Amino acid sequence: MSVLPPIRSIVQRSVVSPGAGVFHIEDIYPRVDDGRFPVKRMIGDPFDVWADIFRDGHDIIAANLLWREESNSEWSREPMSHHGNDRWTATFTPHHVGRHLYAIEAWTDEFATWSYGVRAKQVAGQDVSLDALEGAALLTKAQPGDTASAAILTGAAEEFLQNGDLAPLLDERVAQAMAKSQIPRDLTTSKSYPLVVDRPRAVAGAWYEMIPRSQGKIPGQHGTFRDCITRLPDVAAMGFDVVYFTPIHPIGRINRKGRNNALKAEAGDPGSPYAIGAAEGGHDSVHPELGSLDDFRELVREAKKLGMEIALDFAVQCSPDHPWLTQHPNWFQRRPDGSIRYAENPPKKYEDIHNPDFSSDDAGSLWNALRDVVWFWVEQGVQIFRVDNPHTKPFPFWEWLIKEIQSRDPNVIFLAEAFTRPKLMKGLAKLGFTQSYTYFTWRTGKQELQEYLSELTAYPERDYYRPNFFVTTPDILPYHLQSGEAWAFKSRLALAATLSGSYGIYNGFELLEHKPIPGKEEYLDSEKYEIKVRDWDAPGNIKPFIRDINHARRDNPALLQTARLKFLAVDNDQTIAFCKTSTDGANTVIVAIALTREPREFWIALGDAGIETDSGRKRIAALENILTGERHGVSWGGVRLRIDPSRDPALLFRCLM
Repeated sequence: MSVLPPIRSIVQRSVVSPGAGVFHIEDIYPRVDDGRFPVKRMIGDPFDVWADIFRDGHDIIAANLLWREESNSEWSREPMSHHGNDRWTATFTPHHVGRHLYAIEAWTDEFATWSYGVRAKQVAGQDVSLDALEGAALLTKAQPGDTASAAILTGAAEEFLQNGDLAPLLDERVAQAMAKSQIPRDLTTSKSYPLVVDRPRAVAGAWYEMIPRSQGKIPGQHGTFRDCITRLPDVAAMGFDVVYFTPIHPIGRINRKGRNNALKAEAGDPGSPYAIGAAEGGHDSVHPELGSLDDFRELVREAKKLGMEIALDFAVQCSPDHPWLTQHPNWFQRRPDGSIRYAENPPKKYEDIHNPDFSSDDAGSLWNALRDVVWFWVEQGVQIFRVDNPHTKPFPFWEWLIKEIQSRDPNVIFLAEAFTRPKLMKGLAKLGFTQSYTYFTWRTGKQELQEYLSELTAYPERDYYRPNFFVTTPDILPYHLQSGEAWAFKSRLALAATLSGSYGIYNGFELLEHKPIPGKEEYLDSEKYEIKVRDWDAPGNIKPFIRDINHARRDNPALLQTARLKFLAVDNDQTIAFCKTSTDGANTVIVAIALTREPREFWIALGDAGIETDSGRKRIAALENILTGERHGVSWGGVRLRIDPSRDPALLFRCLM
């Protein structure tokens, strides 16, 4: 049988400095991996913080939410409110883009505790003369930070000392002055947690991906930046916010790939833009046939005039004749025969590119060089980067690089192009990537769409993972679009544009391009390996539909976010419906989209969907079609609708009171 130590020794080992460990501050929300990674929010959106705060005994406690920009040493404070069962909450609104910290402090409110006790004794008819002296002493020990509070406390103390009346000490104005003037006893502060505040484009945007060399008008002739400038008004008219370019750098000649990824290029084959680098330069150079750096800067300016941004591809790979292979040969792995290892994803081989070796003895110089490449393009006016295959590079590198760049310019956005295992994708989002690719491209059924969106909008994913739903990419032509049916293209675009705050298409989508390599989810005659010229107004295009959807997004804040999403019950298995609400609750949108081509009628149950007003939450009385203006009354908690996918597979409604 074990023998317990004497009580005295237990007490002695438990003694700590006065006040230490009195408070427990637990279950702070939000936080990601207990603060290892930052929570993400958008500038101007309220940031709600919750925590369980308690201490031993019956003393009344108080708490503040603290926050500051990471570069600022001074904390701002917001009083926390008791929500019930030791749960406390407070809100602040960040007004600057960049990295922030937040924490919680709690302390014993001596004056509130005294006031509560005195009032209880008065009700019980007990003598409170000594308590009154204790209260007056608390006033004299206070350290008011403003003249108004000082005057209130001095006046109350003097009035009590003159006539012994307790009433002045219990005045509500005294309580308010003491709340901010008394020296906090047992002050306890939690650890601080990181928060990244991003600009609105980090949360919402419509992306249009183009390969610059294919924007010309003469068959076989290499397009230029000026050709891209000519195309900008058309892209802007469709309502896109971001024009994303595949790599614009010189393309290697050694092991250049031919058409349809042929191992040997024929004369005139332009090669893959992802085989970056040649005698003309590397990652900080532009392909000479595209134009000059001045031309590129003009392109950035012209896009800005139209309300759009240029995004660049950042691919950490080099062609065999990239200058770095000569200048820094130790940045690359060599095989036993002395040759430099080219990129592989067995059984796939990429003979035209080499990946740098992040484990080399000179990895620090490599890291700095890649950072300098990104910053070079930031200096040219680019603030958005789509990063190619980041999951194949070390995570610590990305965490470092993103912090390095955003510490100089917090407006820079990084999109992680990683179609890989879910935990890797989420890991990249945690460490700093602003947005992430998703599995949306392959989610087609109603149940799997609902399950996937429920995952992305659940906690904690919604606090760090911002999805960007790309419908197609130069690498991916999904099977469900290979029939080329207009309703399918429209349905997929509507799903991407309304489910997610950010989405994207690859040029040619508006023309219903759908010719695959048989049996594969890849384009036949892919423009990754050849130059294409298109008639961008060819008959059968769906540009008006894309324009209408993008304009609906801009007019309805509910559609420019992902988290505030709720799926609705529909009595049709091939129709999906959902409700989205803006952050302030004032804009509520109902969306119904057909997942198959057949016309159908269906009933949507609206459930508890409503609209927030100054006087509280109001029920929905009617739905107004955002595109046509047609109205549908709500009765019996829902509405009956009809969709004919051959005309329009998506119905978008603004909710009315």
